Amino acid sequence: MTNPIPTLYQWAGGSDALNRLTARFYQRVHDNEILAPIFAHMDSEHPQHVAAFLAEVLGGPAEYSAAHGGHPHMIRQHLNRHLSQAQRREWVALLLDTADELGLPDDPEFRSALVGYLEWGSRLAVINSQDGAEADENAPMPRWGWGETKGPYLPPGG
Repeated sequence: MTNPIPTLYQWAGGSDALNRLTARFYQRVHDNEILAPIFAHMDSEHPQHVAAFLAEVLGGPAEYSAAHGGHPHMIRQHLNRHLSQAQRREWVALLLDTADELGLPDDPEFRSALVGYLEWGSRLAVINSQDGAEADENAPMPRWGWGETKGPYLPPGG
């Protein structure tokens, strides 16, 4: 029997939606005075890597882990970058604003789950960017779901 409740990945619109989100987000980063310096030397494939990571975290295919080595790889990308809380907050706010711009689902259940992951993940990135942080080579890939909700918001008649 298949699960009638879609994953967050499916609800967001799958890989196409997440690739559009990260592509547009990183376009906007270039004009953001707080974030632009962090990503000034970003690889052209960075948006696709972030989209694949988000896809896997939100219940989609494990392509990021297969191609890059999962969560330990992501942690290593943040080591010694000395990210600040102001940069973290700006990153989360701009990503959510971009989600609104592109029309990603804005129902309360989905957005609370998305915000929950972005808050958790971005705070972890700040911690892992400070002096002395190390990547745990056994760190499992985070998997985010609907949390305490009974499932996704369905509009009347949906």
